[in-house]
Amino acid sequence: MTDIHLNDRDKAFIDEQIEAGIYKDADEAVAAGLRLLGSNEGKLAELQRLIQEGYDDVEAGRVMEFASGEELTAYILKMAEERRNATAPSHNVPKSA
Repeated sequence: MTDIHLNDRDKAFIDEQIEAGIYKDADEAVAAGLRLLGSNEGKLAELQRLIQEGYDDVEAGRVMEFASGEELTAYILKMAEERRNATAPSHNVPKSA
């Protein structure tokens, strides 16, 4: 395994986690930290992708304007209702002849 050099504060933090019974050893604590970092990096990359998508939409003129927050809210609620209606299961069961 790769040697990892930690400052005193980080070592103390890992020791506290082990003493509290959260992790059994330093390897487990570091692995948990790396999993969290990977998860956050993935979320950050997705957020950056979505922001770029928004910039691209604005550049291409794919925008909508609303006169007020209420108008925007009404539009969003209408879209949500349309989506619910489009995905709602049908309760009309055909009758057999």
